[in-house]
Amino acid sequence: MPVTPTYPGVYIEELPSGVHTITGVATSIAAFIGWAPKGPTTRAQLVLSWADFTNQFGGLDSRSLLGYAVNQFFANGGTQAYIVRLVDITDTPKAALAGASLGPLAVNALNMGGWGNNYSIAIKNPSPATDRFRLQVLYTPPGTPTPPPVLVESFENLTTVSPDPLGRNVVDVVNNGSNYINVTVPSGTTTLPTDTGTSPVPLAGGNDGVPLNPSTDPTTGNAFDTAVTNATTLLDHIDLFNLLCVPGECVTSTLSTLESYCEKRRAFLVADSGPLITDYTKLMTGPGISGAGGNAAFYFPWVQAPDQLNGNVPRNYPPCGFVAGLYAATDASRGVWKAPAGTSVALVGATGVAVPLNDLQNGQLNPVGVNCIRNFSAFGTVIWGARTTQGNDEIGSQWKYVPIRRLALFLEESLYRGTQWVVFEPNDEPLWAQIRLNVGAFMQTLFRQGAFQGASPQQAYFVKCDGETTTSTDQNNGIVNILVGFAPLKPAEFVIIQIQQMAGQTGA
Repeated sequence: MPVTPTYPGVYIEELPSGVHTITGVATSIAAFIGWAPKGPTTRAQLVLSWADFTNQFGGLDSRSLLGYAVNQFFANGGTQAYIVRLVDITDTPKAALAGASLGPLAVNALNMGGWGNNYSIAIKNPSPATDRFRLQVLYTPPGTPTPPPVLVESFENLTTVSPDPLGRNVVDVVNNGSNYINVTVPSGTTTLPTDTGTSPVPLAGGNDGVPLNPSTDPTTGNAFDTAVTNATTLLDHIDLFNLLCVPGECVTSTLSTLESYCEKRRAFLVADSGPLITDYTKLMTGPGISGAGGNAAFYFPWVQAPDQLNGNVPRNYPPCGFVAGLYAATDASRGVWKAPAGTSVALVGATGVAVPLNDLQNGQLNPVGVNCIRNFSAFGTVIWGARTTQGNDEIGSQWKYVPIRRLALFLEESLYRGTQWVVFEPNDEPLWAQIRLNVGAFMQTLFRQGAFQGASPQQAYFVKCDGETTTSTDQNNGIVNILVGFAPLKPAEFVIIQIQQMAGQTGA
């Protein structure tokens, strides 16, 4: 605050520096959409490890590609993923909750699926009777003979009375604290739930429904495609994600819809080829994914890896989980401006590819924007392409390469979030100078990290915000225009070595 002088002397006044640090956003938070045997269905759930996914969504399941793809993502360097679980509530048998009734207390599994049938509820009412009781959740592992139940949760001193002066109303406590169940009690209930004695009451009626799996035909969708399109509304509630993976999705119309959604969210789609494509010539016209933004990359063929649920017998998997994990690993080690491809980024856990490709075949697919995955004896299974779906040479798009598109998305999101302080500031030269200072400092940091072309900052980037970009008419309309340019690093896609004989030449 300005100092108000009232007496002769020296006054100290602290002045704001005008520095508003812009922090780069994350670049490799993935979002996966697919069917799983358990887990929330009304929100996109964050998982931070494979163990986290296993606990919340059931881990690997032979009926779905989702668990395998998430496992491959974390194994190859991924660290954060949002999971959108699809369930089928239209076919028979429908996905359903497991539940039980204990007097006035209705108990249900936390989400739909047959997993809930492995849980049971024990109620203990005190003696002499009070209005308090204990509720326990027990898990019975599958097996023959049936193993004894294991206590997984216990809630003490509960009551059905609401409001409760001790804050132990059963609905509030259990529904906010349980990882397995939720409960309901009719309004006005004061009676205790049924004491289960020595035998807990099992939850029953849980059903997985029909597992939703992607179509194997790139031209014909099914219920999975409809569910995927609808599921993107759950991603709208996520603050930030960068990579979108729908394991096994190959219907080009659905992939085009997902690519358009990624354009709106400043995200990037990692698209799979069809599992039945064994003839590479079927992709000679390109991926077939529309979208002028180039917010997608297409990978062929599927990847071979051991199936942990089938004695490690090799099986073909969609590449998106492997690829998204390597995106994350490359971003962490080199930066988002480095192409996630080459001999330095071998696929962890892969033993080969479903369709082996040679140089000539690769050379026919690369110019049309199909990124090949190849197996080399010296390096293993590697990504051997770094083009977006706009990477067809005939298009001549500025978003031809994956690292350029993803670097631009990183800059856009970081600057969008880092300049919110500008809104409602006085729109004149002092503000423009602060904008140039802060955006310039952000771009200079990236330049020093090697994100741009050029030997000097002047060659690598510019930030312009002045009376030329923001005219008096713009000021009258409340607009401030910031122009940021950068010189992207293009990957060394073709390395040409020229060899010349020096026969007949002698030294001086």
